[in-house]
Amino acid sequence: MNEDKKKALQTLKIAKGQIEAVIKMLEDGRYCIDISNQILAVSSLVKKSNMLILKQHMNSCVLEAVNSGNSSEKIDEITKILSKILDK
Repeated sequence: MNEDKKKALQTLKIAKGQIEAVIKMLEDGRYCIDISNQILAVSSLVKKSNMLILKQHMNSCVLEAVNSGNSSEKIDEITKILSKILDK
């Protein structure tokens, strides 16, 4: 597993712990704004993980496809995922 995937995995494990904490906050009837702030923190970690995975994909799969002259499929994949990320 390369460094970006390791970082993404670690970040997702942190997010998992934070999600468990958010669930406990809800169960304990904690203040809504505190819960919302924690949800935003989890969301940020998930986005960071996604960017690390996409970076790794571009540096390996996409680069390999470009070097072999077969890049159109990989470029389409990246375009579709970026469209999903930006379509909010």
